[in-house]
Amino acid sequence: MRLKVLWSVVLAVLLSGCVGTPDNEGWRYGQKNEFLKILETDKYASICDKQRLYEKVKQSRNSKLMTKMLVAYANNLANGCIDLKSFKASQREKKAKDIDTYYETYMQKVKKSDIVMKLKAGQSIDMILKPYVPQTPQFSKLIHTYKVLKKDGNVSAETLHKVRLNIERTKLMKPEMGTNYALINVPEFKVRLIESGKTTLKFPVIVGKPNMQTPIFSERLKYVEINPQWNVPDSIMRRSYVAKIKRNPGWVAAKGMELHKESYDLRSPKVNPASVDWSKYPKDGKGYIPYKLVQVPSVKNGLGRVKFIFPNSHAVYMHDTQGKSLFKRKIRCFSHGCIRLSKPVALLNHVTTHYSNKDLPTVKNWYDSLKTRHLILNKKLQVHTAYYTAYVDESGHLELFPDVYGFDRSQRLKIQ
Repeated sequence: MRLKVLWSVVLAVLLSGCVGTPDNEGWRYGQKNEFLKILETDKYASICDKQRLYEKVKQSRNSKLMTKMLVAYANNLANGCIDLKSFKASQREKKAKDIDTYYETYMQKVKKSDIVMKLKAGQSIDMILKPYVPQTPQFSKLIHTYKVLKKDGNVSAETLHKVRLNIERTKLMKPEMGTNYALINVPEFKVRLIESGKTTLKFPVIVGKPNMQTPIFSERLKYVEINPQWNVPDSIMRRSYVAKIKRNPGWVAAKGMELHKESYDLRSPKVNPASVDWSKYPKDGKGYIPYKLVQVPSVKNGLGRVKFIFPNSHAVYMHDTQGKSLFKRKIRCFSHGCIRLSKPVALLNHVTTHYSNKDLPTVKNWYDSLKTRHLILNKKLQVHTAYYTAYVDESGHLELFPDVYGFDRSQRLKIQ
């Protein structure tokens, strides 16, 4: 019995990388060999701007340099190799040109002390790096594809760069993707419902115009609004509707809308559009408008019959649409930033069945009533808007998509 226990301990030590006596820096012989193999193939595509340091490490096997390289490699793995300083500057330039654009970068804290502590405890290098590895399957799929393409002399430098850039984008996504999530890939104009690693639902979407971009970020889907009213944000009202109302106040009623004083509540006082001095709210202006434009629930509502809410500061959500014909277009940048769904009822039925405590007949009655109801989710479902211009699909095939918002140009790689 004691012999079995002893062998179990020996096996655990071997598997953990705990081979040999650690040196003054905490490195064991086995850990050094493991790290050099990771660097040799650049397993996690994170040498990036540390190529010169890697060459020194490879030649010297110096422990201090190895620690420096390990911390740098972990940081590049956690936070990517895109020059965020120049990218943020380009974002500010776009906003100065009145382009609504937003790209969230989810940064992780990499502490040298934590890495050294794990190293000295004898953990394997893979285990030390594991907390920083992106959860999305696209990370490993894109790395594999990139390495295969590099060996093919017929692949263009442009394609290689595109794939490499998208590897880095996976590192900037929210670290906690969730077991189940909706992935909206903006340049592909598609949404996927991914559950336990498998795509269970996939269909086309419409995204924001180039000057009113769908923001790139992550949030949790909280509820579904059935037969929604559309509360027109002040920014959209200024940009798209004030001029129309000024020319023809009757346009509001013709579109099934109502104008209310300072509130989106349909019970609040209604206002005659002809009584408002709309010149106070120019298209290029900013700020609060004390009149709220609301489209009431109906079969002609611009949001359609279903709205999926993942609360966020951008006032963006997924919803049904009246403009079904637009799904026939190849490039589908037509919205004010929200995500219009080609199959909203299919998503509603799936969410009802798997993420709520309501049954389909009940929700169908709500839908048919034309009255606003709310379906609350009782299970976690994340929503991630992403910007993959290179994506490895369910069959392992690499697909390339147009750079509709110009991020391929404005996100520069830091690679030596």
